[in-house]
Amino acid sequence: MAEELREQAGSERRPRKAGASAPRAAMPAYARVAALIRQRIVDGIYEPGSKLPPERQFCVEFGVSAMTLRKALATLTHQGLVHAEKGRGTYIRSIALVDTVFRLGQLGTDWLNDSVEIRLLAASTAKAGPDVAQTLAVSPGDRVVYLKRLILKDEVPGMYHVEYLVSDVRQPIVESQLQLTSLQGVLDPARGRGFPYGRVKLRAACLDDEAARVLQAAPGSPALCLEHVFENNDRRPMSWGWFLMRGDLFQLTGRLGPD
Repeated sequence: MAEELREQAGSERRPRKAGASAPRAAMPAYARVAALIRQRIVDGIYEPGSKLPPERQFCVEFGVSAMTLRKALATLTHQGLVHAEKGRGTYIRSIALVDTVFRLGQLGTDWLNDSVEIRLLAASTAKAGPDVAQTLAVSPGDRVVYLKRLILKDEVPGMYHVEYLVSDVRQPIVESQLQLTSLQGVLDPARGRGFPYGRVKLRAACLDDEAARVLQAAPGSPALCLEHVFENNDRRPMSWGWFLMRGDLFQLTGRLGPD
């Protein structure tokens, strides 16, 4: 193993032939060591809760310095795979529910294809109420763009989207609504409109009478509410809205442990 690492690090550079593409930069030694240890964790060679071999043993095996090894272990710590206990050594972390990461991949895979239809239910200007004014950093009573959309998949209503946008006098509302009713614009407004910043909040909700009617569900039915605020380059909020998603059509799936 040490010979292999030294071979990769000290391989002689040969001249490239004309027209040949440049070789990829070699992976740093600490990254290679981290990848090797990580693979052993994935393969179950080092089990959760067990102690890693001493640093000196790793240094000899991989043919690296103590500094390089510690950098590799720091990488694994940052990835949540190991943790160090002062005076005792480094241990493999056991899986914990608090480490679960949920990704909204379903919105990108299942709701960005030809089976999805977006209906614009309302597009107008309105006076900003207290909540809208506070969230969008405008004055109460200022004009904002107000949009409502229904998103269907295979003709089944799945998402009800309500959105408020800071009004731009240079851009007619028709242009705004056309831009935002594209699939990319509705399901990924941050990229669709070019907003570089934003924040989202996911919470459980119950459908009120209006949302239940639009989504063809019973009032009080469980739903997921994905609230979003998108900001421009100056970190000024430009869009506030939420997707109400039928609880029987959406679920979150997460994984525990290293991939």
